[in-house]
Amino acid sequence: MARSPAAAAVACLLVAAVLLPVAAAEKAKAEYVKYKDPKQPINERVDDLLSRMTLEEKIGQMSQIERANATTEVIEKYFVGESPDAAVLCCRCL
Repeated sequence: MARSPAAAAVACLLVAAVLLPVAAAEKAKAEYVKYKDPKQPINERVDDLLSRMTLEEKIGQMSQIERANATTEVIEKYFVGESPDAAVLCCRCL
């Protein structure tokens, strides 16, 4: 017995309604990072973020350059930071 296009569309929507929330919940679990969680203590968030950064990224965060030189290429190549506060955080780990 062949299904009508409308019945097939309804079936697809029902399957999507069930599977999408499950997939989204699994993705959220897999992508949890402590430094993005405002409920965590600041020191733990900072330690988590610094543990994820490479030495090059930490050095880049401590580097301040003239705005005229801050091209996308320079920022991406040298991980140049834009906040003096980031430099203070990075000094903890060097």
